Amino acid sequence: MNDTPGWTSPGSAPSDGQDGSGIPRPTTPADANGSAPQWSKDQPPAGQWSPPTGQTPPPAQGPGWGAPPPNIHWGRPPAAKPGVIPLRPLGVGEILDGAAKTLRAYWRTVLTITVTVALISQTANTLAQRYLVPQTPATSPDVTPVEALEQSLDAVQSSLIGMGPSLLVTLMASVVSAALLTMVISRAVLGRPVSLGSAWQEARPRLLQLVGLTLLLAALSTAVVTVALLPGVLIGGAAGVALALLGGLGGIAATLWLMIRYSLASPALMLERQGVFASLKRSAKLVQGSWWRIFGITVLTQLLVFVFAMLVAIPFMIIGIAADGEGLSGLIEGTSTGFGWPFLIVTGIGGVITSAITYPISAGVTVLLYVDQRIRREALDLELARAAGLPGYGPTPGTETVGG
Repeated sequence: MNDTPGWTSPGSAPSDGQDGSGIPRPTTPADANGSAPQWSKDQPPAGQWSPPTGQTPPPAQGPGWGAPPPNIHWGRPPAAKPGVIPLRPLGVGEILDGAAKTLRAYWRTVLTITVTVALISQTANTLAQRYLVPQTPATSPDVTPVEALEQSLDAVQSSLIGMGPSLLVTLMASVVSAALLTMVISRAVLGRPVSLGSAWQEARPRLLQLVGLTLLLAALSTAVVTVALLPGVLIGGAAGVALALLGGLGGIAATLWLMIRYSLASPALMLERQGVFASLKRSAKLVQGSWWRIFGITVLTQLLVFVFAMLVAIPFMIIGIAADGEGLSGLIEGTSTGFGWPFLIVTGIGGVITSAITYPISAGVTVLLYVDQRIRREALDLELARAAGLPGYGPTPGTETVGG
């Protein structure tokens, strides 16, 4: 990737002739002459205008000099928009719209990435469900609630162990997808074309560090939840179960806080070429003071993704159940605890379609949140306007791409 002013860290101050909002400041007489304009001795001070001798003053039309001409509009001009977003602080709708516009404008590149990743992930998940996940044993009606909870926890543990290889494959595929989509979205902000080859060429040097960042966050989340559950597990019995439930809720809350705090680390690593720990610090700095806003946008995005996933998954699930008659009858009669190949294949196709659409939306929102925070804190809009080659924002960078 190339060094350009657009994504440098920690941002730059507004340039001459600009006020930090990405809009060129109009030239005033003071700017042109280097000093304030001078009135002649016959001119009154500001605010004390009088008409020439023999003329009556115009009727008052409000404060100041009167109403402006009908074709004059006061205020700042609209923000520049070379790509999928305007170069100014963004609203929630603009962030979601920018992610959707990226999918529409770069659909060939985006769908090539997401469909490939979804196929790999879904294939690994289907094989794991068929061959690695143990069947859930039937629960006896005579067990106590505590024993039933312990059996359920054992079943979940066995399932997670069986799904381990699939989760690892999905994690690696998601990392590659996030890296490539980050590069695509960074070009979409500037309105520049990008191919799969160029996105891969720029993302490839950062993949190992992105894998390390992803594994570190996963390990941190696991450690927090484990520490929260440990006292209840050690005590055991009914009191231990109650304590484990309370500790689990606290651990989930702490993990959620940490994940939002470090949610912008991935784009910081890719676009600023930061190290793993430096990216975590950058994310914490950008999120500081905006945690609830970023949390709300993230939750809204995931809610929309969930609703879309359900709208796609339910019809495929119905088709899969209809196609897998033997598996359904086995579940009803209690002779089987899982579906067969027809159900897994049909629902897997639905999963591929869902992931191909939701991956770029989720990645787009994350990257655009990062851009928005830098515009708000570091006047990144000025640098992006220069990188896009917009007139009136200073010299255009010499490179043709914008990277870390």
